[in-house]
Amino acid sequence: MALLKVQSLKKHFPVKKAFGETAQWLKAVDGIDFSVDENKVFALVGESGCGKSTVARLVLRLITPTSGTVLFDGKDIFGLDGDSLKAFRKSVQIVFQDPFASLNPRKTVFDTISEPLKIHRITEKKNMKDACAELLKKVGLGTDIMNRYPHEFSGGQRQRICIARALAVNPKIIVADEPLSALDVSIQAQIINLLQDLRKETKIAFLFISHDLKVVHYFSDTVAVMYLGKIVEHAKTEELFAESLHPYTEILLASAPRITHSPTSAGKPIHPFTHSPKDIGEVPSPIHIPSGCPFHPRCPKRFEPCDKIIPELKVVATRFREAKGRLVSCHLWNPY
Repeated sequence: MALLKVQSLKKHFPVKKAFGETAQWLKAVDGIDFSVDENKVFALVGESGCGKSTVARLVLRLITPTSGTVLFDGKDIFGLDGDSLKAFRKSVQIVFQDPFASLNPRKTVFDTISEPLKIHRITEKKNMKDACAELLKKVGLGTDIMNRYPHEFSGGQRQRICIARALAVNPKIIVADEPLSALDVSIQAQIINLLQDLRKETKIAFLFISHDLKVVHYFSDTVAVMYLGKIVEHAKTEELFAESLHPYTEILLASAPRITHSPTSAGKPIHPFTHSPKDIGEVPSPIHIPSGCPFHPRCPKRFEPCDKIIPELKVVATRFREAKGRLVSCHLWNPY
């Protein structure tokens, strides 16, 4: 069952112009569709600037769309107000990219975690410390930190505090916007394992936004690949990583670091090294999106119609054709 459903969602930002110039628009999100099911993890991946974080802000109703709808439990979130809006805010929480910037430096850990409990009247005042202690325990922190401030913690500890704050209101879905990118690699593993454990324990759904494909492969059930505001491929996680169809997805997967070993003369492995794809140039401006397929100027497989006709996101026939929802936007798979 779809807990969150996005339909034809667009967000275009006006760009400042000089006097006499034609108005321009930055197409951050340009007509996307996806859904997040209960107790499932839906991942959005893509390069920086492709529109992932704008999608997160739209889903949270932090900004209004140019057009399209976002349905939560079957209700359009942009039509909510009063108690229904408050209930939506309680059901959909976010874990931000930078754990230090998302914590108030003047509030203690207890103040931070107890605030949502007070706002939504979840816990009585006399039980507030016990409730906060239980939340800290869930994320692997001790109760002795309640009276400390954010600057006293490491990045990983701050992110755990942010996760505890998100869990305080028992949400149905958590939007995780690059929750690992500001952390050291060793800490990233701890946080993603924590999220995985919480998911199994609480049955919370996730909209997981990331550029780290290894983490996405480990954590998600379904993946959508974004490029210049559009979804170019949508598939079950295992299907996408087993057989990527869109050339952009292939390049993203090829760019993920892989450790390999080459044998020495003695048959023993030498130092590991990584592979990287060849340079395919810079991402075009979202103000001046290329005609036809947006990816065609960088695509190594482009051919005649790519620069003229915009490919539609359609179901394709592959060796995974028995699975539902395998979509790709490419003329290689969807002849015009």
